[in-house]
Amino acid sequence: MPNIQPIYGIRYNLGRVGALSDVVAPPYDVIGPEFQDELYAKHPNNAVRLILNKQLPTDDEQNNRYTRAKKTLDTWLKEGVLFTESDPAIYVYHQIFDYAGRTYTRKGFMAGLEVQRFGEGCVFPHEQTHAAAKADRLMLTTVTKTQLSQIFGLYPDAESQVQAVLEKAVENKTPLEAVDHLGVTHRMWVVTDPTIISAVQDKIGKKPLFIADGHHRYETACNYLDHLRQSGIPKDHPAHYVLTMFIAMEDPGLAVLPTHRLFPGVPEWTAEELAAKLGDCFTSRVAGKGAEFGKEVWKDLEANGSQGEIAFYTRKDDTWTLAALTEAGEAKMAEADVAGTHSEDWRNLGVSILHRLVLDTLLDQPNAPKPVYVHLVSELVDEIKTGAYPLAAEVMPATVENIKTLCLEGERMPQKSTYFYPKLLSGLVFRSVE
Repeated sequence: MPNIQPIYGIRYNLGRVGALSDVVAPPYDVIGPEFQDELYAKHPNNAVRLILNKQLPTDDEQNNRYTRAKKTLDTWLKEGVLFTESDPAIYVYHQIFDYAGRTYTRKGFMAGLEVQRFGEGCVFPHEQTHAAAKADRLMLTTVTKTQLSQIFGLYPDAESQVQAVLEKAVENKTPLEAVDHLGVTHRMWVVTDPTIISAVQDKIGKKPLFIADGHHRYETACNYLDHLRQSGIPKDHPAHYVLTMFIAMEDPGLAVLPTHRLFPGVPEWTAEELAAKLGDCFTSRVAGKGAEFGKEVWKDLEANGSQGEIAFYTRKDDTWTLAALTEAGEAKMAEADVAGTHSEDWRNLGVSILHRLVLDTLLDQPNAPKPVYVHLVSELVDEIKTGAYPLAAEVMPATVENIKTLCLEGERMPQKSTYFYPKLLSGLVFRSVE
């Protein structure tokens, strides 16, 4: 069972920094160089200086982005920019956002999650990770000795028992509030009542936890704990837990966005040539012409909701093709040299079909350059209009149920199978591992 405990959170002193909106930041992995500059300029105490300090030409082993983050953190604590919670707490966290003409409120809470290697407990991953990202986050944790961003975890709670306890706990109480650069409203309540915390721990019980986002940070927590264990640490050492956001899988505020692909450096094909290559593995039909027609094609894909349907744009003839997987395609996908030993559930994912069957096998592009990923169809259309990509694809996102099924089967999805929108903010609460 996931062992959950309250934490002594580190938070901003609003009397010193002013508006919380000015000092929070999205996760480090969605911050590009230009946005990093914007966050630096926005406020001298913005969290970006901790989670993604700038690299400088003069960096060396003694003075680098990690040591500067540590120095900044220590200075802010010393000067009262940050303070440590006087009592252990859990943090109720709501995100209010608009998507596709609808307003969502995603609800959950932040607390410490006991660190267990995948396969040794009931914490399950769903995506592959990269060594370079884990090395970067491990260095940051080792130097700052602080967890600066949350893991995003999903747990089953069809009857909303946990959330019912939390909603009652914060009813009629004023939250801390921040609005991010995308217009998403983030609200947080600090809960220190031991009775409420105990009730949450009890309701979570033996439920499994599925990592929705933050795989690199979770594995970093595992690696950091292993490193400390070599020198011997007590069982109550803070590194045994990792800062985690817990959200019920059934929460009506969950929005899983697609991740569409633009492929650079692949050959030029017309819609007719593409259909010929797809062969009897797909039924293919021309859906329309022009980049803008991608918006109409996506409406069809969403309405059908099938993982086996993919829309392709071919630059050579400015045409959209709608392709639907056939029984022959399913049989081909099941061949060992296509999907290896992966399960049927993995093989049925749209992103698996797109990359393993279409790109690697039927189009014979196993070594194609890394695609460009976008989430909104409007972004895809804008990128297509640049004329930089011979091929683009719209693909359905994996669902929360897909994640649960594959995690329990011990499978990991291909990269960029899911995109939970919006991202969790960094800067609402940090956690020391000293």
